[in-house]
Amino acid sequence: MKTLQKALLALVAGSLMSVGAQAAFNYNTAQPYLGVKVGQYDLDGAEDEATSYGVYGGAKFTPNFGVEAEYMTTSDEDFKTGPLTKSEYNGEVYGLYATGYYHFPNTNGIYAKGRVGVAKNEVEVDSKVADFDVYDGSESETGIAGGVGFGYDFTPNAAVEIAYDWYPSIDDVAGKDLDASGFTLGANFKF
Repeated sequence: MKTLQKALLALVAGSLMSVGAQAAFNYNTAQPYLGVKVGQYDLDGAEDEATSYGVYGGAKFTPNFGVEAEYMTTSDEDFKTGPLTKSEYNGEVYGLYATGYYHFPNTNGIYAKGRVGVAKNEVEVDSKVADFDVYDGSESETGIAGGVGFGYDFTPNAAVEIAYDWYPSIDDVAGKDLDASGFTLGANFKF
């Protein structure tokens, strides 16, 4: 991601934070939220984990249940590098999930969160031999995805979350399943 894109993402996130703080009040039916996240994306066969970053949002319809959508992308990282071949990959994930929350009693805002739903996991690979492209393509899979994590409500309108997520496996060029998962740290703001 280029510096200008990162700056724009930070500007949008900052704007959403101030809007959430100014417009916060208690909804009787649903409590919408928006957030940003950063973490690591791990793909089987990759030499390095990619840095992941993205946005997510949803609504809690009760204190314990809701829905959530996310978009996440990754940095370019080394994939399978042989003596003559250099390969890089990056990923994108689009997901829609049902969420469940458990608020620990007497902890002032600590909760566990689980989510399960459908996601599209797309991985693009670029392989070169001596600066000549030998493969430039992408593989994608749509399927069941989910995650588990913990969160902390700093205020009634702001929270941080740490999570482990798993995404649909994709097939490599040889047809072998490559599992994908990741850890993320996110912050969200409720309206």
